[in-house]
Amino acid sequence: MATLQELPNFIGGEFVRCSRHIDSYNPATGKVHLKVPDSGEEEVEQAVQAAKEAFKEWSKTPPRERARLMNKIAELVDSRLDEFASAESRDQGKPVWLAKAVDIDRCCHNFRFFASAIMHTIETSTVQTDKGATNYTCRSPIGVAGLISPWNLPIYLLSFKIAPAIGAGCTVVCKPSEMTSLTAHLLAEVMKEAGLPPGVVNMVYGVGPTVGEAIVKHPLVPIISFTGSTLVGQRIQSVTAPYIKRLSLELGGKNAGVVFDDVNLDKCLPAMIRSSFTNQGEICLTTSRIFVQEGIYEEFVKRFVKLTKQMTVGDPTDSTNKMGALVSKEHLTKVTGYVDLARREGCNVQCGHGVEELALPERNKNGYFMRPTVITDVTDDSKLMQEEVFGPVTCIVPFKTEEEAVERANNVKYGLCACVWSENSGTTHRVAQALDVGTVWVNCWLVRDLNMPFGGAKKSGVGREGFKDSLDFYTEVKTVCIKHTD
Repeated sequence: MATLQELPNFIGGEFVRCSRHIDSYNPATGKVHLKVPDSGEEEVEQAVQAAKEAFKEWSKTPPRERARLMNKIAELVDSRLDEFASAESRDQGKPVWLAKAVDIDRCCHNFRFFASAIMHTIETSTVQTDKGATNYTCRSPIGVAGLISPWNLPIYLLSFKIAPAIGAGCTVVCKPSEMTSLTAHLLAEVMKEAGLPPGVVNMVYGVGPTVGEAIVKHPLVPIISFTGSTLVGQRIQSVTAPYIKRLSLELGGKNAGVVFDDVNLDKCLPAMIRSSFTNQGEICLTTSRIFVQEGIYEEFVKRFVKLTKQMTVGDPTDSTNKMGALVSKEHLTKVTGYVDLARREGCNVQCGHGVEELALPERNKNGYFMRPTVITDVTDDSKLMQEEVFGPVTCIVPFKTEEEAVERANNVKYGLCACVWSENSGTTHRVAQALDVGTVWVNCWLVRDLNMPFGGAKKSGVGREGFKDSLDFYTEVKTVCIKHTD
């Protein structure tokens, strides 16, 4: 039997073996596919010290050189497209075609975008006062940043943190999810090949209570960027409070789609299917509650269910499959548990889990697959409408008036994003402004521009990411006042 690959940590520009490991499972087969370091405080300390040492020179490196290296990283990732896509699929269970089309493409875009941004748009200001003095501002990178990324979009979201951080002149200690570490390891290989100076980027693998906790508590890490659950975000806020750290927390979502009866269903339905089930529903921006105006409710449900039933689920390496496997056995149990709850509550499971049979190839029989599921006749106070399921489960409910739709859509503790569908521009503007969320898509979904702020309201997090917000986050602004000589 072949020996499983044991991933090393990436610290100070070197691949450093760890003596302890945890199993990482391929979601499509249910089998262990590699061993991941079970790191702890010692490894985090080594990484922080390496990042601290590297910061001395990296923070003074001209933007042109930082941009050159970031563009080189993007070029190398792009040249290994198939390898990265295969790794993401093995790590997370998503279809290989989706990893190529979205995750790897966005990783390259993230590095290239921020490489360009730091060359042209580090904003400062100058003011001459009537007191005979000139005031000006200057920016400097803060220091070592702790970056904690999730498992659902492994390289997409990791690169979305690394690129603005190192572009601004910070050095970083990263903790990728222990379930998707292979993708991060390949990125570390690329960074070493690109010639990134040792210690600028460090990867320490392991679980949150040890590695994550050690990073967020470390006194030499003044800035933390975290994407994950609201519960963990609350923990980070509490343990970092004594240190007054700068935080960016992109947390959970229970996102609503609001569909008015004047909508073009031929355009709306395919987009809503994508927004509900892309990446097996394992995206923080997934639409899991769809409010449909009564006039078209029955037709919408009928056509939505028909399209959902047509979605193919299976081997992620098969390009004909629209959905792959959920990330873990435990997560599959959690998500299917919500469907079981729907049945106990008397809801109508229109299609999906427990309704249609799931036919899988022999090699995938033990994988963590489920069919996309549509549920109707759900009350707004049900856990199905209040809690983040983070899987391919969508609830569709009717509404009468615009005011009712807004009130019910806002009736959750989260506020990450929403979709509004209408051909009436007045309706879309009013509803978009009334929804308590960070991002509203009108007649579309997941159209992202890195020039725009991104983040959540309420318990969906604090802070914003994107072009200006990310560079502001990783730099400190200093005001200098020079008194003119008499």
